[in-house]
Amino acid sequence: MQKTLHVPYIADLDFLNTDAIFNRLESSGVRHSIGELNWKDLFPYHPLTTFTIAHSDNHIYINFFVRCNYLRAMNFENNSPVYEDSCVMFFVKPDGSEKYWNFEFNCIGAIKASHRESRAVNVTPLSDSEISTIAVLPSCGRRPFREVEGLFTWDLLAAIPLNLLGIKFDGKPVELSGNFYKCASGTSQPHYLSWAPVPTPEPDFHQSQYFGQIILDGVSD
Repeated sequence: MQKTLHVPYIADLDFLNTDAIFNRLESSGVRHSIGELNWKDLFPYHPLTTFTIAHSDNHIYINFFVRCNYLRAMNFENNSPVYEDSCVMFFVKPDGSEKYWNFEFNCIGAIKASHRESRAVNVTPLSDSEISTIAVLPSCGRRPFREVEGLFTWDLLAAIPLNLLGIKFDGKPVELSGNFYKCASGTSQPHYLSWAPVPTPEPDFHQSQYFGQIILDGVSD
């Protein structure tokens, strides 16, 4: 059964400072777990990961939260392989589109993003100027570092412009599909978690046929 996520509309998010955004997401957004351990025999490690989400007239706001035992952030440039690091992801596809966007963030806010039909078909990386329109606030700071072991909690707030996705919100619900992921392929405990299940033999997040339904709620919803 396809998972469904309703993303609440919060009108004033675009006008708040960072602390107020966190508070509004906490009070009026919705929180979900990235907890599907699709390949538990191969990759059993399961760091606690959640996301809290809402949207405004102009952005989708996502605050990811992670509790983990290994932390890594070697990549610091746009479109570098951030999935090797402690990484969270949001893949999203507008209703009726053949292509989707993948947004991948490591714990220091480096972004890998593209517009594509699949893992290898019609892939267009986002330019530096397009990536610069995505506001990111990582709790781990911005400096890269090698893997460290311990007990860590970190979060990352991302604000993705709707116009980057070709979406215009006019007060009515907007139907999308997508998935949310947590991974860290280059750490001592590699793992691959998702919000909506991905029933493939091996890890592969680029499976848009398994995306869940995501609805940006309307003004009166």
